Amino acid sequence: MDVTSILHNLNAPQEQAVTSDKQHLLVLAGAGSGKTRVLVHRIAWKIQVDNVSPYGILAVTFTNKAAREMRERIDELLGMSLRGMWVGTFHGLAHRLLKSHWRDAKLPENFQILDSDDQLRMVKRVMRSMDLDEQRWPPKQAQWWINGQKDEGLRSAHIQEGGDLYLATMLRIYRGYEETCERLGVIDFAELLLRALELWKHNPSVLEHYQQRFKHILVDEFQDTNAVQYAWLRLLAGKVSAVTAVGDDDQSIYGWRGAKVENILSYERDFPDTETVKLEQNYRSTSNILLAANAVIAKNAGRLGKNLWTDAGEGEAIALYSAFNEHDEARYIADRLHSWSNEGNRREDAAILYRSNAQSRVLEAALLQAEIPYRIYGGQRFYERLEIKNALSYLRLMLNCHDDVAFERVVNVPPRGIGERTLELVRELARDNVTSLWSAAVAMVTEKRMAARATNAIAAFIELVNEMSGQLDELPLAEQADNAIQHSGLISMHRREKGERGQARVENLEELVGACRNFEAEDRDLPVLPQFLDQVALDAGDRQADEDQDAVQLMTLHSAKGLEFPLVFIAGMEENLFPHKRSLDESGQLEEERRLAYVGITRAMEKLYLTFAETRSIYGTESFNSVSRFVRDIPKEVIEEVRIQNTIARPTSYAAGAMRSDQGDETGFQLGQQVNHNVYGEGVILNFEGNGPRARVHVSFEDVGTKILILASANLAAV
Repeated sequence: MDVTSILHNLNAPQEQAVTSDKQHLLVLAGAGSGKTRVLVHRIAWKIQVDNVSPYGILAVTFTNKAAREMRERIDELLGMSLRGMWVGTFHGLAHRLLKSHWRDAKLPENFQILDSDDQLRMVKRVMRSMDLDEQRWPPKQAQWWINGQKDEGLRSAHIQEGGDLYLATMLRIYRGYEETCERLGVIDFAELLLRALELWKHNPSVLEHYQQRFKHILVDEFQDTNAVQYAWLRLLAGKVSAVTAVGDDDQSIYGWRGAKVENILSYERDFPDTETVKLEQNYRSTSNILLAANAVIAKNAGRLGKNLWTDAGEGEAIALYSAFNEHDEARYIADRLHSWSNEGNRREDAAILYRSNAQSRVLEAALLQAEIPYRIYGGQRFYERLEIKNALSYLRLMLNCHDDVAFERVVNVPPRGIGERTLELVRELARDNVTSLWSAAVAMVTEKRMAARATNAIAAFIELVNEMSGQLDELPLAEQADNAIQHSGLISMHRREKGERGQARVENLEELVGACRNFEAEDRDLPVLPQFLDQVALDAGDRQADEDQDAVQLMTLHSAKGLEFPLVFIAGMEENLFPHKRSLDESGQLEEERRLAYVGITRAMEKLYLTFAETRSIYGTESFNSVSRFVRDIPKEVIEEVRIQNTIARPTSYAAGAMRSDQGDETGFQLGQQVNHNVYGEGVILNFEGNGPRARVHVSFEDVGTKILILASANLAAV
């Protein structure tokens, strides 16, 4: 292979990055600028032109998929297989290292790696040995805390207790967990990097061997490195190895899981004599989309700085839709997708992005109603999420305590000291007497067939369900759901979980309450809870699209990083939703939210829709938020504001509030019309779903909030 073929089709900055002979290189690769291409071609250049042995190169990335792609592209470019070359993820390379030096790492030869579930079980075992109450000290929180310490490179011995009870308890669990893992000869994923770092620190000869071997280190997605990964790289590089870091400080969006944008910001200080190359030509998006992205990210301070551009043309303006509420927003998105599909486009080329998982419920409902196949990328449908299934199980038990499936699911969720041995005794009695688990549990308590501790735990669960069941006739559906998530302890359990996942679970549970508040029973003469549970079961039966089916992609903005789509919707562009309300109070979080907006915008290749709602019922409460500051940052000349009947380009204001006339024509009612209901009183029509007498209408009532009614049975009257 000659030089010309390696540099073929590279632009000038890409070529500069590939051929640089500086010891250290920082490649600031903007979204869609060809960073993987540069990494692969730089490795080929080192091998073919600089005569570097492929086995003297270490290439690190963050996912197994990215590592496989990098290896395949290197093999293809060079026309040969480099199977023995060290290309992989941080964890994969650390595992390879520890396998080779297990004795120096103080590990058994055939040490096992705990996955997340195994690790959680280990933490629970340690906590039980310490007689810690799992309701007060959730095991998942302890697991998260331990992994966080390891990501910072900290052992329990490095941490001072101080006078804080929380810290002292977490530290006690960490010590016990370390001792148990050491005794059993197992390690978790966070331990892989920490143990590999310690291997080098405590064994200078091993470190020197790898420093002599790997003279060239290349790191992808450098902005996502955490403290222990950065320390590992710096130690390996020493003062001799050449390091190429490829990343984008503007796409650092994983601070909540330990990534430190400071690593890329301080790279030039930590690696002297660094050459910095900026890749700013974008090969993905139109000029209007890039102008929007540049304007949003420009507001962040302390950036290394770059400005994306393209020669692909101006493209369509960014469409901005101001919805009445989240149902109007979802229906509008479904309508646009329907038109997109009818124009001959593939559904899989379209994506709906959102900040919070809880937003997917209304979007899913609109897509189901419009019969548009969809797939949740990297996640589950709303009613399939763990915390929602737990809450629904409590509602099912409140309705029918003999529901064995619901009983087994939540009898010890949140943890209340009911172990597997106790449950097996209950199951045995149920089998012997051909009765439900509930009846067996009641008998076990009444006849005192178990130890006092187990008996008390089961008795408390029975009392809890009986108490909640006794209020069914007194409470509206939303209050029944709120009662279930509050009194069961589900919501407080997830509130105690730290990090993004715990917060998302809380928001989803609150959104379930909102779903109940908006639910309108088909038959008002029958109890509402069984009708709601039946509807949920039917919705769950409408499965996601099969893997090989052409389907719209739904995902969070975090999940969208690294992906691209011709058509993109970003829903919920409102203050307190995006940027998330938490980010307004925490240092540095607003900048990360802005980077997340930049990532979302740059997923779009041809057409981008931004939508927001003037009123939104989310997490169970009605809110009136202004349009997101990220929308206001976008130059007005690249936005067109969408109306149902017409489109106004170059708007002077994003605070759209004009009434829209829509699907109501066939129903005899219009959006914004004042109506009266014989039970709920006076209200205003906010949205329609469907047409004709079976249409569902969203009405905001003065006294009871928003209700979704079926026009055929609602008996609405115009005021």
